[in-house]
Amino acid sequence: MSRAAAVPSPAPRLRLAARVGAAVLGGYAFAWGFIAAGAALLFKAGMDFHDAEFLASVLGLLAFLGVFLWTFATRRLLLAWLLLAGGGGLMAAVASLVQASIV
Repeated sequence: MSRAAAVPSPAPRLRLAARVGAAVLGGYAFAWGFIAAGAALLFKAGMDFHDAEFLASVLGLLAFLGVFLWTFATRRLLLAWLLLAGGGGLMAAVASLVQASIV
């Protein structure tokens, strides 16, 4: 057995770490943006603030679970990072605009 065969390559570990990071951090950013936008839009639509916040939080938890699992199922890790972080940022911007229009 050669030395090269005995030492595992760090590449699979790095790919796994990047995927776990995307699932946890990117999923958190996506869920945070989803909850912020959902609460703002529901409140703007006439729902009581605490009801809108609770409903958006429950749906955000389900969204986090969905994107967490999707991140491990997708083949393209870069696409997952872009969609999760970019989507979360876009939804946070929408929430900020909606909140500014309420005040």
